[in-house]
Amino acid sequence: MTVTRSVVVGTGSYLPDRIVTNDDLAKFVDTSDEWIVQRTGIRQRHIVAEGQATSDLAVAAATRAMAAAGVGPDDIDLVLVATSTPDNTFPATATQVQAKLGILRGAAFDLQAVCSGFVYGMTVADSLIRTGVAKRALVIGAETFSRLLDWEDRTTCVLFGDGAGAVVLEAAGGEGTIADRGVLTSHLRADGRHGDKLYVDGGPSTTGTVGHLRMEGREVYKFAVGAVTDVIEDAFAAAGITADDLDWFVPHQANRRIIEASAKKLGIAAEKTVLTVDRHGNTSAASIPLALDAAVRDGRIQRGQLVLLESMGGGFTWGAVLVRW
Repeated sequence: MTVTRSVVVGTGSYLPDRIVTNDDLAKFVDTSDEWIVQRTGIRQRHIVAEGQATSDLAVAAATRAMAAAGVGPDDIDLVLVATSTPDNTFPATATQVQAKLGILRGAAFDLQAVCSGFVYGMTVADSLIRTGVAKRALVIGAETFSRLLDWEDRTTCVLFGDGAGAVVLEAAGGEGTIADRGVLTSHLRADGRHGDKLYVDGGPSTTGTVGHLRMEGREVYKFAVGAVTDVIEDAFAAAGITADDLDWFVPHQANRRIIEASAKKLGIAAEKTVLTVDRHGNTSAASIPLALDAAVRDGRIQRGQLVLLESMGGGFTWGAVLVRW
């Protein structure tokens, strides 16, 4: 049986030039490098410059992904940007990225699932490719979360950073087996009953303001470990594999303790886990593609390997995507 698969043919990323260390934060908020590292594993994060927008980060990451894939603007017929920090309420940031890249065909839209945005975006793009709506897609996770932070709240301002990552997906033929290259299985979840655990206290139809990020850290931690393992077990079952079959685990880079607890619960070896949270902090929808690009460019992720992507974010939303590279 011949099936259509969505194969990753290029990755790219971009981080703003400005680096803010934990010691830098300790100069204006009651915290310390030891406190942050012990609880989160974060040592530094990148912060956008004044006048730098989410679309600027997305374009830089997408340009690098397209170069890696060997494609140009005329080859792309879908631009999907996962973000919680769009340039404007509308139009979609994806349309601004499309214009800046000179892409003149196909569709462009944003997807909002907070930190799960890239996993959701990969799933949506894969669906559109498999049904023939698109042939080659740019899936981008891009965030300027520093613009949502209350810099006097030490429980949240130390956690997040800015950045963007992108992949190029293209249609390819497969045999319908686990040996195929491309997206093999996707599993998405949401439970809106937990919306008050991680949210922004503003919006166009409520306060008319952007608002600030608010979080109940302990509740998010407890939910994350259970939710992540649940959806990954579903992915394993659907593909007929176990943790031992994985080559790489690329989780959302929110908190090292969550990542390690989840991997241990699932039996995923520590040496198979890609970690960038120490350097990037939590970049929400950008964190997985940033980590992916880092592992591709340093040679860890190789063609033919089995890679598991996983994330959980505000909403709550969570999901997993299994990809043969």
